[in-house]
Amino acid sequence: MDIHNLTAKDIKKLHIWLRALIQILYFLFIPSVYTAAFAGVKYIFTQIGAGGKVAMTTFVTVLVVICIYTILFGRFFCGFACAFGTMGDGVHALYVWICKKMKKKPFQIAEAWTEKLCYLKYIVLALISILCFAGVYSKAKGTSPWDVFSMLHAGNFKLGGYLVGLVLLVLILVGMCFEERFFCRNFCPMGAVFSLLPVLPFFALHRDRENCIKGCKACTKKCPSNIGLPEDGSPKIEGDCFQCQKCIDTCPKGNIHTGVKGLRGNEFWFTILRAVILLILLLWLGV
Repeated sequence: MDIHNLTAKDIKKLHIWLRALIQILYFLFIPSVYTAAFAGVKYIFTQIGAGGKVAMTTFVTVLVVICIYTILFGRFFCGFACAFGTMGDGVHALYVWICKKMKKKPFQIAEAWTEKLCYLKYIVLALISILCFAGVYSKAKGTSPWDVFSMLHAGNFKLGGYLVGLVLLVLILVGMCFEERFFCRNFCPMGAVFSLLPVLPFFALHRDRENCIKGCKACTKKCPSNIGLPEDGSPKIEGDCFQCQKCIDTCPKGNIHTGVKGLRGNEFWFTILRAVILLILLLWLGV
């Protein structure tokens, strides 16, 4: 198949299927990266609170490596490799598909609410960090929805003592139906960590605003985070960009690109390269 002979619509479909394939493979075979990385965050604050030494444990190493990867490539892990994010994409897509079959308009959380809810992830991160620092996080066992998700993914249905976590997971699943990337955008503590990282400009997405169609907001409307990409020449980096690449294919003028001249960011080889680099790192870490 000659890609150069394909239409823009065909290429867009191939991008969608490539992303879905990468997500499914990571979801099935390497689902624990998120849990391992956040365990590193909890360990660091627990040790600091206890006045102990912070060692380079396996969890801390995973956290450091994923953060360095994110600083270089942006939140590619969130958009392609996070099991929780993949689950959210699947749940939302299934809900939208059911609504189409029933010929009903999908319910969406009002934009006025989503703009406020996105700050909750920082509160969740701060709360968990404080509990770890105070040495009382262990008493909250059974309240973590991602722990419940990990258990279910591993086929462990013995959820005694995890009622609160199970209820929270169900509520998150409901939210995922009504808002794309609901958990990632609003409640993910690792998402809060990633959004605060100083992402390098090389592979961050920008847009050539001067060549945009007047009044066009296609990229923002398609974006799961509802963000407006910074213009060329702007030092601003959008920390909430999941690198899902949807905006690139949506732009009718092809104005969205990375900081590297001539690289848009959704090239098949570049997407596969980032996925392979991440895979090699995770296999090296033994995740």
